[in-house]
Amino acid sequence: MKSFVYLLVISVCFCHFSYSQSTTDFGIKGGLNLTFIKVQEANFGDNIEVKAGYYGGVFVDVPIENNLSIQPEVLYIGLNDFRFINAPIYLNYQAANKFYILIGPSLNYFFDFFSNKFKVRADLSVAYQFTKALDVHMKYTLGFEEVTPNGLFIGLGFRL
Repeated sequence: MKSFVYLLVISVCFCHFSYSQSTTDFGIKGGLNLTFIKVQEANFGDNIEVKAGYYGGVFVDVPIENNLSIQPEVLYIGLNDFRFINAPIYLNYQAANKFYILIGPSLNYFFDFFSNKFKVRADLSVAYQFTKALDVHMKYTLGFEEVTPNGLFIGLGFRL
């Protein structure tokens, strides 16, 4: 966990100081998390269970070019008694006026696993910016392993 946090802090600091002349934005975000878990049902195959939870955290948006930026985030996710940290590193592309597409890997640390607590997932997100400070976003997280379920996140972001 310590090495993960150190790597994330160093990455954010590097991005921030590398582009200190540009318009780097910081913000907070949060919302609803829907997690899809496959459960074996006797001989009938997989049954998908949906669990609802919450998430909240911070992000930094570092411009690269006109319509392109890098947006790392650190989110705390709660799902009943299940808790984990989600840290996506997005490539953020402004596809149209006020409409953004974000894609990238997601680094995850699960507090409730006894072993193999660190997992990498893939994220695809879209965002619509209502005002300069407020956006609504939706992301889908794809888990590559059986114990890493897929998730849908719907929420609001606020640039500080």
